[in-house]
Amino acid sequence: MDTLLIIAIIVLILFAWLFISGRRRKLPRLKDLPGFYRKILADEVDFYNQLPPPEKTEFETRMLNFLSNVKITGINTPVEDIDRVLVASSAIIPIFGFPKWEYTNLNEVLLYPSHFNDAFQQQGPDRDTLGLVGSGSFHRIMILSKSSLREGFSNKAHTGNVGIHEFVHLIDKTDGAVDGIPEVFLNKQYTLPWVNRIQSEVNKILEGQSEINPYGTKDEGEFLAVVAEYFFKRPDLLQTNHPELYEILTTIFRQKPPSPVLPS
Repeated sequence: MDTLLIIAIIVLILFAWLFISGRRRKLPRLKDLPGFYRKILADEVDFYNQLPPPEKTEFETRMLNFLSNVKITGINTPVEDIDRVLVASSAIIPIFGFPKWEYTNLNEVLLYPSHFNDAFQQQGPDRDTLGLVGSGSFHRIMILSKSSLREGFSNKAHTGNVGIHEFVHLIDKTDGAVDGIPEVFLNKQYTLPWVNRIQSEVNKILEGQSEINPYGTKDEGEFLAVVAEYFFKRPDLLQTNHPELYEILTTIFRQKPPSPVLPS
């Protein structure tokens, strides 16, 4: 191969790397959380609402850091302030028990208007995907359905939250594999009990003896993400219905989420 061509290829690769790695630093750093962001948090994010004042301040600070480092882009849909707050909340909730944790494996969140398919198409049949953590050319990118993101927070009685689901996948992926064993969070002595608990709970779902979302039976990674949604949305219900599962999740995530205040 011609020497000049080799040099040109190397320069292009270096330029691409610098462009991608620099995207995080080009975002404007927020100095303080706008007051209307706090209003959105109070109206939409029950997890935040139930925190004592010092922990609310910590939540806000970590939101600011996230929004200053991760770009949120709408694809055929506008990104509104409520969307920024809900994406950031989805990110912070599962890592709130780890004060120093940051998502070093995420540069950008893409918001699609609604469901999409495996080819990322927003029109046509088989649009049953609500969110995903990208790989390959979508490395360091997450895609979320905006309508599903909002539904996950507005429906307080339901156990589902696609934002939390995908960020738990991202946490799980940190050790190199989305396998349901988040090694960065889970001490080795708890790995076998966790694997055994997964199998036990999956068997109950398959036998029709559990109300946990059957999507969790797809594989261990989906099980972790599904039960994490349940754990953070309805910890009271999970503790009542699945006390052993609840306890091991408090160990994995190092927190006991506040129970929601449901409409009477």
